[in-house]
Order: sequence, then C-alpha cells, then structure tokens
Amino acid sequence: MACSFAAAVSSAPTHAARALAAAPQSVSVARAAVAARPLRLAASRSARATRLVARAGGVDDLPLVGNKAPDFEAEAVFDQEFINVKLSDYIGKKYVILFFYPLDFTFVCPTEITAFSDRYEEFEKLNTEILGVSIDSVFSHLAWVQTDRKSGGLGDLKYPLISDVTKSISKSFGVLIPDQGIALRGLFIIDKEGVIQHSTINNLAIGRSVDETMRTLQALQYVQENPDEVCPAGWKPGDKSMKPDPKGSKEYFAAI
Repeated sequence: MACSFAAAVSSAPTHAARALAAAPQSVSVARAAVAARPLRLAASRSARATRLVARAGGVDDLPLVGNKAPDFEAEAVFDQEFINVKLSDYIGKKYVILFFYPLDFTFVCPTEITAFSDRYEEFEKLNTEILGVSIDSVFSHLAWVQTDRKSGGLGDLKYPLISDVTKSISKSFGVLIPDQGIALRGLFIIDKEGVIQHSTINNLAIGRSVDETMRTLQALQYVQENPDEVCPAGWKPGDKSMKPDPKGSKEYFAAI
C-alpha cells in the first residue's frame, strides 16, 4: 500500500487507509487524453509558421490543457507560518507548478514533496513557483513540516503547502476521488497568463518525476519564446527543435 497514515495527526485515518488500499494501482494519464469530450483544434497562421492551439470544449468542462486554470484562494503553510495563497496573484508574474497529493503523513507523498523542495532553486531560475495541495488542514501540514525527514516528516520546505479541507480546489481541477475524499496525484503546469499548458494524473501508488516536470517546463518556455518552433520527443535545452511544416520537419529528420 503506497499511502497510509503513520499518526493520528492526519485527517480521517481509517477512511483514508481504506481509500488508498481500494484504489487501482497503475493509471497515469494526460488530462487532455482523459476527457471524453472532443477537443476543438483551432489553427492560426502567423507570418512565420502555423500554430495549432488545442482548446477544451465547453465552459462546464473540467480544466484541460489550453484552458484558464480555475482560480482559488486558500490557507497554506510556508516557513512554519500560516499564509493565504491566491493562484491568480501569479498571473503576469510567474509560471506555476501546481501538484496535488493524497494525504499528509504517508509514504510516497513525502518523497515527491521533498524532491520538489530540494530542486526549488532550479525552478526559481525559470521564474516558476511550486504549490503543493492536499485535503489536510494547515495544522496537519504544520505538524508534518515540523517532523524530521528521517522520521517520515518533511522538514522545512521552500514552497507553500495549501490546505484544501473543503475539497473545492481538488474538485475544480478534476483530481478529487468523490467517494474517498482525497486527491489523485495531479500535476499542472500553468503559464504566466494563467493557462494550463500541461497536466498529468498518477494513481495513488505512483510517484512523479521532478526531472520530467522540469523538462516539460523548459520545453513549454522554449516554444512560447519561439512560437514558430515545436519540441520533439524527449527534447531538452540545447537539443534541436523542429519547424512545424513539411520542409522544416524534413530538415529536422535529416539532421538527427
């Protein structure tokens, strides 16, 4: 079992343990692929290249890639203090890595949370803020932060942990498991305009990769700075990009 409570500090331990044990064990999907509703592909031609922009269908759809991220304001723990975090405050200023995890005082969750904290400076250099979210209270977050890593705690973190006790944030981002009351491991990359540009969801037992999140963020920033280019599979800074047209793509394939 990937996530289970270690102490009574976390909320509703018996219910949570049953929820985590009952969940399927291997699902990792892109949010854009999850939706059963079709996407509308809108093509717009610039002076240099054709750009394809995927946008989700209706106003009542779950937040998909290409849509504005649902705004929220919530209490969080940062630097062992209680603070308020409002997502829209970052619009026009920073990219945001917003990730959800099931519960405090569990097994897989601290490995992800501390891994992002340990790499925080790298994201900071890319003008990106990291925000973690779970349905636990700020008091549970604080107790976990005040617990040493060697004892299963987090220690001090370099970014806020948001409390979603009402479950409204998890629900608005489509990661809440309704009958279990906890969130799947959803991760969203939101650009400076407040638009979701990337999302993944892992099931409860599967931790996420900080390296892949970093690579995807770098690719996103590259194509936004170079709108006439696209990034092929596995692209990393310094790799060759591709022009999204017949001639340009042939040049790429001939060079690799």
